[in-house]
Amino acid sequence: MIEKLSQSYSCRRLMEADIPNVLALYKSNPLYFHYCPPNPSLESVREDMQQLPEGKSRADKFFLGFWNKQDLVAVMDFVLAYPDEQTVFIGLFMINQAYQGKGIGSQLMTEVLDHFSKNFQKARLAYVKGNPQSQGFWEKLGFTAAGAEVKQEQYTVVPMEKWLN
Repeated sequence: MIEKLSQSYSCRRLMEADIPNVLALYKSNPLYFHYCPPNPSLESVREDMQQLPEGKSRADKFFLGFWNKQDLVAVMDFVLAYPDEQTVFIGLFMINQAYQGKGIGSQLMTEVLDHFSKNFQKARLAYVKGNPQSQGFWEKLGFTAAGAEVKQEQYTVVPMEKWLN
């Protein structure tokens, strides 16, 4: 399944040995961490790779890297069948700064959503309120607000979803 998420980039689950590459990608996106603190660290990457919503198992979570040869182009975290059986939840999608502004993020996400549409009715996510880059990206892909904003300790998230079929 994972290998078919992109026709343009190789895709695989990220492992412990990939953490330095993920951290470098995270650090290439200071705007994201301005709105969604704290600043990235090896430990925060490790937490992102392992964090699961309540009631979900490791088998439901995918923390993936999209590669152009040796370059980590993007990371994506998603959970299958969450918060319900018809929904795939996107926990994180981030493009390496060097690849931004070229339509690669939109292309990758379009490919991924097309793949998800074979097994799920909708995709859901939440972006950090105030981050114009995130909001604009998801709206451009057809995601719309879905429910009340949720206050976290350091920021507020805005839930969004998109019907896939």
